[in-house]
Amino acid sequence: MMRKRLIVGNWKMNGSRESLSELDGIAAAAEAAPEVDVAICPPFTLIERAAARTPALPIGGQDCHAGEKGAFTGCISAGMLVEAGARIVIVGHSERRAAQGETDAQVKAKAEAVIASGLTAIVCVGETEAERDAGEAKARVSAQLSGSLPVAGGDVLVVAYEPRWAIGTGRTPTMEDVGAMHAMIRAMLEDLLGRERAGAVRILYGGSMTGANAADLLAVANVDGGLIGGASLTAAAFVPIIEAAAV
Repeated sequence: MMRKRLIVGNWKMNGSRESLSELDGIAAAAEAAPEVDVAICPPFTLIERAAARTPALPIGGQDCHAGEKGAFTGCISAGMLVEAGARIVIVGHSERRAAQGETDAQVKAKAEAVIASGLTAIVCVGETEAERDAGEAKARVSAQLSGSLPVAGGDVLVVAYEPRWAIGTGRTPTMEDVGAMHAMIRAMLEDLLGRERAGAVRILYGGSMTGANAADLLAVANVDGGLIGGASLTAAAFVPIIEAAAV
């Protein structure tokens, strides 16, 4: 099945109102590459402004709570993200799994809440450097995928493979390692969701993708796009990745 490539920028805890000017160049590049889907996930404080500034460029959230409302200080619901103008939500990012101790069950509940609110969920999975060095990378990712995946498919679900040791370090796995992990994830999706629904689920690679290596990574089988961190903060760094995906 042919899947449209998806390039998502995750600004993490970076950006200000002045940073939103970067969206102009990103939106222009996205418009010039209709064969690629492009989205940006800024901090919560910028979602509404970002969505208003570039209506054609999907804006997303970096996390959400599984509940609709309640006594959850500091949290934000999927419904609130909808109201702010978000269209997608990242859940289970490795930084949240590590720093906030998020479990697979919590990630699954968040993904289900995102989809129930009419948004697209990007479910992240990935191993640590120690797990890879111990030969446990596939077992770890397999367990995360089984425990985190909502029963959904198609356009409402995206999976992002992000080897934790490659995030923000400038290091990337070999193309063979990336291909092997994405092939395993594709096979697992078919087992968990059925071939038809799984066939429409895009699998992104996340972990130090830049304009310099994007073409090589995107050429790997079953790599349907990228989840980009630092290189998404400026149009100058992000646009070359969009252009690589459009080739």
